[in-house]
Amino acid sequence: MKKSLTLIVPCYNEEDSLPIFYEAVCDVAGTLEHCDVTLLLINDGSRDRTLSIMRELAAKDSRVRYISFSRNFGKEAAMYAGFCNAKGDYVAVMDADMQDPPSLLPQMLEILETQEYDSVATRRVTREGEPPIRSFFARMFYRIINRISDADIVDGARDFRLMKREMVDAIVAMCEYNRFSKGIFGWIGFRTKWLPYKNVERVAGETKWSFWGLFKYSIDGIVNFSQAPLSIASLMGLLLTVASFCAIVFIVLRRLIFGDPVAGWASTACIILFMGGLQLLCMGIMGQYLAKTYLEVKRRPHYIIAETNDESAKLVG
Repeated sequence: MKKSLTLIVPCYNEEDSLPIFYEAVCDVAGTLEHCDVTLLLINDGSRDRTLSIMRELAAKDSRVRYISFSRNFGKEAAMYAGFCNAKGDYVAVMDADMQDPPSLLPQMLEILETQEYDSVATRRVTREGEPPIRSFFARMFYRIINRISDADIVDGARDFRLMKREMVDAIVAMCEYNRFSKGIFGWIGFRTKWLPYKNVERVAGETKWSFWGLFKYSIDGIVNFSQAPLSIASLMGLLLTVASFCAIVFIVLRRLIFGDPVAGWASTACIILFMGGLQLLCMGIMGQYLAKTYLEVKRRPHYIIAETNDESAKLVG
């Protein structure tokens, strides 16, 4: 009996790369004779012709399903929508810019079918073409989050991975609003085979991830999967309280022994600014967690579908 494979492809302004990606996937699908391949294209509020191209592909190829959001909800929401609506025995997540090579799919599928793994994930072993400072901060992020959280995230890990149905069902069951898929993949466990490959440049268009966008995404990952920042803030508060108490004792003793010497305004101003800055930092850390909690308790949908050619698609999820 043939197995089925669903490829989830989040798209945001990918009018140039999507046709190239489709042709590459069709070439690979032709070699997978024992597996039926379905493309699930997710239009994440694109402002170019991405949706029109999806309609054209769906009209000429019955293997293409598409979902179009009412606005841009972000890549995490697009991937979650894909997981909720994927029907295959195997499910893969890929980018449309060809940085996730479709040519790896046969090898990944063979590993799942012949070895005792639940998923095959890819990781970049080189970062050629990427700005050095961006590569440095990326490596630092992986080191930090693996030290302070339970999520197992490999350096260079991509979202590109192939999973069995059981793992996909576990991901869908984690319906949290603040999503960080790299952390979710590691947190739920399951046996994962890591497949290294060299970095591939985008086939067309420009990256949608700016340095600031990646920085905010990394902060979300740390806040979503670790309480270490709160612990650090509490520890700093404790240490500063002890230091302040010692300083008060010292000032009182000095006043009793030596009288009231003239104190410099500069040192006083520096201490006030330092203490105020630390207090704001700790409040900011707590604010991040409160903001995440606020978004969770509102229970807003992750995405809203405005258009689709799949009658069984969940319009709100």
